Amino acid sequence: MSLLEVKNLKVHFPVKHGMFSRVREFVKAVDDVSFSIAPGETLGLVGESGCGKTTLGRAIVRLVEPTAGEISLDGENILKMSGAALRARRRKFQMIFQDPYGSLNPRMTVEQIVGEALDIHKLTDSKSARQKRIFELLKDVGLDPVYAQRYPHEFSGGQRQRIGIARALAVEPELIICDEPVSALDVSVQAQIINLLCDLQQQRGIAYLFIAHDLAVVEHISQRVMVMYLGKIVETAEAKEIIRDPQHPYTQALISAVPEVDPESKRQRIVLPGDVPSPIHPPGGCPFHPRCPIAQFPICQENFPELREVKKDVWAACHFAGTKIEAPGNLVSTAKIQVAATQKITAIAAATGKHIGKVARALRQWAGCANPD
Repeated sequence: MSLLEVKNLKVHFPVKHGMFSRVREFVKAVDDVSFSIAPGETLGLVGESGCGKTTLGRAIVRLVEPTAGEISLDGENILKMSGAALRARRRKFQMIFQDPYGSLNPRMTVEQIVGEALDIHKLTDSKSARQKRIFELLKDVGLDPVYAQRYPHEFSGGQRQRIGIARALAVEPELIICDEPVSALDVSVQAQIINLLCDLQQQRGIAYLFIAHDLAVVEHISQRVMVMYLGKIVETAEAKEIIRDPQHPYTQALISAVPEVDPESKRQRIVLPGDVPSPIHPPGGCPFHPRCPIAQFPICQENFPELREVKKDVWAACHFAGTKIEAPGNLVSTAKIQVAATQKITAIAAATGKHIGKVARALRQWAGCANPD
């Protein structure tokens, strides 16, 4: 049985115009999204900025009210809950925010920040038990309990994020929404936080919805990965499978953009033309077709591709899923051409005594098309 099940979730924000602020349009931040998370599983969620990842996470914890759909936690639809019932249910799900400083009250000490959830849900019966629990939580996230009386501004970014994690753990949740928890941190600190989240998951059996831009981080921590584009899920698969053999052209472009340490790597960047379309006026048919290198007309322009299983446990929303994109040009050869052109221009200028600028203009056409190989 799934711990979290989201069905046909929509989050549309009204856009008001005119003197009387009438609603004429809607920003379709999340548009008909469905997925599930099993107990103890980590589901990664990736996509470009503005695709709706954070809005989806906030909608699940009811920080943003969904327009339509269903969110079930342990079989109960939390969208039908309110007041005391919703507050009691919030113990089961928490959120770690992207900004480790903006999400902490600067006027509260660490003890007050972590202990606030204990007070709201009445999880301790005495001051000594409350303090003991706070100290345990700080130790669990790698902080010394002597820091309990300090304020957020006295900590580094990584330490602040640990405080946010301790606050989320205070109510012993079954699900945590991690909204880009390491994107604002240094690389070395990112590794510490990722390892901490993995250790806590093994110890407590917590499920994560891990939102991030970095596909390398998502592959490391996630069992499954969802790719989101313009408010819709375009591909879902196991983490290693989606990195090894992406089916959707957008996923292929994302993976090609991941930096590689190996300077001899021959992988080339797939550069998508244009910008992400407006979520107010999304394109008809496939939402990715204006930027897609393999789009075919009129099918991609007129027919919306449903999310379908293209092979075992791999789902993609593309009419031509599995078609590989050929990266335009050879980046290594282009660099060689540029170097060769510079050398030839310099040599001719030295031999003829002409100004290098005149020689460059004369050879501009050659520099753009010649291949020294």
